[in-house]
Amino acid sequence: MALQTWTLVDVEAASSAPDATFLPENGDGPARGCSVSQTVLRGGLREGVRAVEVNNGSFRFVVLPDRGMGLWKGWLGDVELGWKSPVKGPVNPAFVPIWEESGLGWLSGFDELLCRCGLESNGAPDRDDNGRLKYPLHGKIANTPAHRVDVSIDDASGEIAVSGIVDEARMYHNKLRMKSTVRTRAGLPGLTVVDEVTNLSAENGELQLVYHINFGQPLLDPGSRFVAPIRTLVPRDARAAEGVAAWDTYGQEQPGFTEQVYFMELAAGEDGRTQTLLRNAHGNQGVSLHFNKKQLPCFTLWKSTQAASDGYVTGLEPGINFPNPRSYEKEHARVATLKPGQTLRFEIELEVHATAESVSQAEQNIAALQGAVKPRIFERPMPRWTSAAEG
Repeated sequence: MALQTWTLVDVEAASSAPDATFLPENGDGPARGCSVSQTVLRGGLREGVRAVEVNNGSFRFVVLPDRGMGLWKGWLGDVELGWKSPVKGPVNPAFVPIWEESGLGWLSGFDELLCRCGLESNGAPDRDDNGRLKYPLHGKIANTPAHRVDVSIDDASGEIAVSGIVDEARMYHNKLRMKSTVRTRAGLPGLTVVDEVTNLSAENGELQLVYHINFGQPLLDPGSRFVAPIRTLVPRDARAAEGVAAWDTYGQEQPGFTEQVYFMELAAGEDGRTQTLLRNAHGNQGVSLHFNKKQLPCFTLWKSTQAASDGYVTGLEPGINFPNPRSYEKEHARVATLKPGQTLRFEIELEVHATAESVSQAEQNIAALQGAVKPRIFERPMPRWTSAAEG
């Protein structure tokens, strides 16, 4: 039998698998040397968090079903993906005060390589006319556990997959279901995330979604560079405008550094496919994101190069909207409407570059996408792009 499947969690069946390692049935097939391991973490803020480690024989990464199917970290040889957050996670969602009055409680659980912002909302905290918190920072999906989790190994193709189903549903509100599949193949230097979001309600539902994909040391270092095929770039606020001349490069650790955020429209091929790259200062390591602008038309670059102890990190963030307050994005038609039963599909490929040659090829691919497109780089926040331009 080439394809093997194991169920790790099934809430409806009241079943939960113990810690275990799953191996391909045929030790001589394409999946030789591959494995999937499940561990329930113990101690501190990570108590009870389920971690699923996938090893494709070359690249390893950890999926967190209890944190909205986020990705914690990844490793390809000496290239580590992720960042060193001051939060010692992965954090059990029970310890994350999303609804604290500041609206910033989400940050108490933030330490992943990839976490989703959404599904109902995903931007800065948003308040009603009376000043009460209506939508907290980055929404709820990253702190919502999956209620069904399956893993599979296909020894014929060498493909490994972790699938989870996460519901973000509430009486008299949105009822959205996200089916997420993280897949890789034996020896592949990367992975692909495929998400399908379905409206379970008999009424229309609304969706916001940003993929907050984060990198820190050692991949991110002074002199690192972000490379992308730019059509338009707009600083989010006055603070970002201060650094717009160096928007694509990273400096030394700077204690007290205030984040700088840039909103972008990227160039793409005729099929909508585009690519971005983060490369280290030496140009011999990096990581690319591949995705389709028809699915994810907005891109956000987050730079937070404060002291390492406070979280030296950058975020590459494809999305269907920009992370402004939800009311602003709704006003500018960047909140998606799903009809009853409708499903929207999103796919992101993460490719790790472990050599200078691979980094150089990625830069050439992006240059080809840029082609004759002349970037428009604005030096100040612009209306319709950011709420800071109109507040």
